[in-house]
Amino acid sequence: MADEGMDFIRSMSIAASGLRAQAGRMRVISENLANADSTAQTPGGDPYRRKVPTFSSTLDRSLDARVVSLGRVRPDNSGFRVKHEPGNPAADASGNVKYPNVNPVIEMTDMRDAQRSYEANLNIITATRRMIQRTLDILKA
Repeated sequence: MADEGMDFIRSMSIAASGLRAQAGRMRVISENLANADSTAQTPGGDPYRRKVPTFSSTLDRSLDARVVSLGRVRPDNSGFRVKHEPGNPAADASGNVKYPNVNPVIEMTDMRDAQRSYEANLNIITATRRMIQRTLDILKA
């Protein structure tokens, strides 16, 4: 029974690490979406730069299992969108305004993927809790 108990703990811990990582990913995506149409604070300056979440996998020695975490959040170095808007306070001397390199369609697709991964990890935790409860019910009988 001790091995099964450790398996339950390991399963829930791995899934919980996935939940935390996907929640972090959703926070980064939300920040990207919130800033998708922002402009620079100064004329001709650079606007918000899209952020890209990464994941890292580490060995949890107490569980003897690999867990995932949100890794470094790195900037997306692709080019900014530029629009000719001479009346905009963020326009440079040529009348061009730089907008973030955020594509809302891509961000929404990434958000949906993160939500599905989050739900999958949550389902693992729920199923594991049900198995633990069934085991306890059997032991009580």
